[in-house]
Amino acid sequence: MSSIFYKMSFEKSGLVFLLDSVHNKESELTTENVNQEHTEKRDEEFMMKNIKLTAFDMDGTLLNDRKELPPDFPAWVKNHPQIRKVIASGRQYYTLRDNMGELKDEFLYVAENGGVVYEKDEALYCDAIPAEDLSYCVDRLNRMEGVNPMLCGVKGAYIRQDTKEAVFKEASMYYHRLTKCENVMGEALKDRIVKIAIFVENYQVDRAAAAFADLPESLAVVVSGDSWIDIANASANKGAGIAAIQRKYQIKPEECMAFGDYLNDVELLKSCGESYCMENGHPRLKEIARYIAPSNNECGVMQIISQL
Repeated sequence: MSSIFYKMSFEKSGLVFLLDSVHNKESELTTENVNQEHTEKRDEEFMMKNIKLTAFDMDGTLLNDRKELPPDFPAWVKNHPQIRKVIASGRQYYTLRDNMGELKDEFLYVAENGGVVYEKDEALYCDAIPAEDLSYCVDRLNRMEGVNPMLCGVKGAYIRQDTKEAVFKEASMYYHRLTKCENVMGEALKDRIVKIAIFVENYQVDRAAAAFADLPESLAVVVSGDSWIDIANASANKGAGIAAIQRKYQIKPEECMAFGDYLNDVELLKSCGESYCMENGHPRLKEIARYIAPSNNECGVMQIISQL
């Protein structure tokens, strides 16, 4: 009888030991998880405190679908003079300045999807398309149907005289300095052209972009909206524009935060350590971004930068 008692006691003690071991292991894992979460939180807070540059795409990102800025954005801009603020857009510089109203001098502008960078009307950086490449693209576009090219330069943008009025009206939303010309190339050669913006009718952007798959390696085509494609130097992108600003002001990529929503924002997000794709953004951009921000219609940008 006693031998059975001792055996049962031993087995019970072993079970208690086993349960204690499992409990201790779970406690260790829980502690590790908590410590990791605290470390990640401290790292995130550290990054937030050390941001020296914020870069914002406009359409689908900073602006809501009604093309409105977040109501509290102007106050945030004024209250953060220590942070350099950049508007990075496919839009023209002169349009962007008009869009920003009384805040216009608070920003640097990476305009024309990175083809040119401005600070207070001075072009700090320009990646102009060589004349021979420009002529090659224009000749091809003139033989295509359903496309409406604009040659976008440092001084303004130029479009064919016979452009449909509806197309001209649409283009004028993004290009406030837009001139109809009988001789587009003639006017363009008086400027430094950094981008060919092409309005594609009937939303056939993928087909139009595919038509330029055989471009020389020096050029690149980017889908920048559901009705727009851009052709520019392969070296021209929003990230290159941000890099020019980073060099001038000696700002490290990890001290920068960027927001975007579409494929023309890929290099923008890659150029900044803290990168956000909007919830309404392109699936491929979400794969590249470090974080996902709430949608543009939820003032997603403001929800993030209000933590700075």
